[in-house]
Amino acid sequence: MHKSAVLAASAALGLAFTYAGSVYSAPSIYPVDTARFLAGSRFDFKVEFDGKVNEKDVRVLINGKPAESVLGGKPGFVSEESGVGASAILLRGAHLAPGKYTVTAEAPDGRAEAKWDVYGTAGKPRARSVILLIADGLSVGHRTAARLLSKGVTNGKYNGALAMDDMPHMALLGTCSVDSIAADSANTASAYMTGHKSSVNALGVYCDRTKDPFDDPRQENITEILRRVGKRSVGVVTDAEIEDATPAAVYGHTRRRAEKAALVEQLYNLKPEVILGGGSAYFMPKSTPGSKRKDDKDFIREFRDSGYTVVSTKAELRDALTKKTGRLLGLFHTGNMDGHLDRAILKKNTVSRFPDQPDLTDSMEAALSVLSQNPNGFFLMVEAGLVDKFSHPLDWERAVYDTIMFDHVVAQAKKYCEKHPDTLLIVTGDHTHTISVIGTVDDTKPGDDMRDKVGVYQHAGYPNYKDADGDGYPDTPDVSKRLAVFFGAFPDYYETFRPHMEGTNVPAIKDENGRYVANQAYKDVPGAILRVGNLPQHNESQGVHSIDDLVVTAQGPNSEAFHGFMNSTEVFRIIAEAMNLGSK
Repeated sequence: MHKSAVLAASAALGLAFTYAGSVYSAPSIYPVDTARFLAGSRFDFKVEFDGKVNEKDVRVLINGKPAESVLGGKPGFVSEESGVGASAILLRGAHLAPGKYTVTAEAPDGRAEAKWDVYGTAGKPRARSVILLIADGLSVGHRTAARLLSKGVTNGKYNGALAMDDMPHMALLGTCSVDSIAADSANTASAYMTGHKSSVNALGVYCDRTKDPFDDPRQENITEILRRVGKRSVGVVTDAEIEDATPAAVYGHTRRRAEKAALVEQLYNLKPEVILGGGSAYFMPKSTPGSKRKDDKDFIREFRDSGYTVVSTKAELRDALTKKTGRLLGLFHTGNMDGHLDRAILKKNTVSRFPDQPDLTDSMEAALSVLSQNPNGFFLMVEAGLVDKFSHPLDWERAVYDTIMFDHVVAQAKKYCEKHPDTLLIVTGDHTHTISVIGTVDDTKPGDDMRDKVGVYQHAGYPNYKDADGDGYPDTPDVSKRLAVFFGAFPDYYETFRPHMEGTNVPAIKDENGRYVANQAYKDVPGAILRVGNLPQHNESQGVHSIDDLVVTAQGPNSEAFHGFMNSTEVFRIIAEAMNLGSK
């Protein structure tokens, strides 16, 4: 076979190969092969070569034409990338018209090809506003448990539906990453915000080979597009840290989601009209107690000087709404906020330190109040981040109470849509957890072995949760006959078969050798058993995400586009079509 044919065949397989005693490897192209993205949206075009090459020996074509004649600019040649010792070409802020594109990159070290599908939007915008509601980690098991606890069952039929159940359009979403079938919230949320897949821990970028977490090829996110082409307002709401992966995907760009101090600066550069959540530790200068910054920047002051009303409690949030503020920053915790079970019932975890945190429904009400002042509409992302934060430590009761809270937010959004039918409402998670309801645990069954108190099939019966005040939340999770809920991915831990009324479950802790082992604090709980984990031994302290498909439900303009199985990037496409973002 001729050398060029070997190069082409091996590049198509994405493999390194040997020819005549030399090792060749195909270049890497970003955006990656199979990328499907919005016409007119800005992206960074990059080709990485396997070694150091001369510019005259490099040829990059798009549909057979020189790249600069298609991308709207000439890529720059980098003879040797810092810390890499290899060459690359790079063009920041490229954009394309609708169409099918084949990119080829050739150099002495190999040849690569990537195919792109660039779609446009047409006509007038169908949706004035878009509300995207994300319960981080929301799985079918969460929804089922929330319905059981909140509505109950009589003679095999639920006594009511969740608000998220009763929506006209539904689909399944696949969440795999560029680098793995598994995913985290950074790249899954970025798929919604950019229309591009990405890698684990990456926000709004393709991960390249350089060490700098901020120089990776960027993908323009939806809020940047809105700032560039329209006059709509933007809102970012969460009960986790505002710099955490899902909310950060709305505004951030870095291949390392842990760069939270830098993400605050990126948030400030975008300046959404509404910012509500936790994470004030990254806004405060290092001299302030509780700060996690390593510099003297005071972003609370910066936001206030930029015209924001700044609040830190539920009372202050309510007071701000009476003043019709146009820009609102609410930071209610230095870290993640407390969940509904702790705030409203148990008063555990950090509630004593932050006693006046708003419910996510309070934040939703505030966001809609501010954003609806804009006659041009808005984009609002609201995250119930604690569904995930409590699922990781296998604390299903806390996760499900927050799923119920999330459903109350869905009900608020649906009520808003009744008065504003030009609003597209989307409800989903960003990835799933391995949670399943398998029956009940009945304390009245004889014996000390808690496993014998687990009822399955006809022995499960019905749990005896009570909701005396009718608020949709059980008055307590600690009842004599409760749901049996388990996770499919876990470290070594002690299963107690009981709710953790003392505070969030801590399944595994480090021993003296730095390995994670089952937390001995639960060993002596009556009936507790040691469950030997199924995750890499001693490397994981909590449960991990699953790759199960997500459920998405929707209503409003263009919601009929949700159907069957779809890649998660299609959420962005449907939003872009509804708002007609690809025509400019």
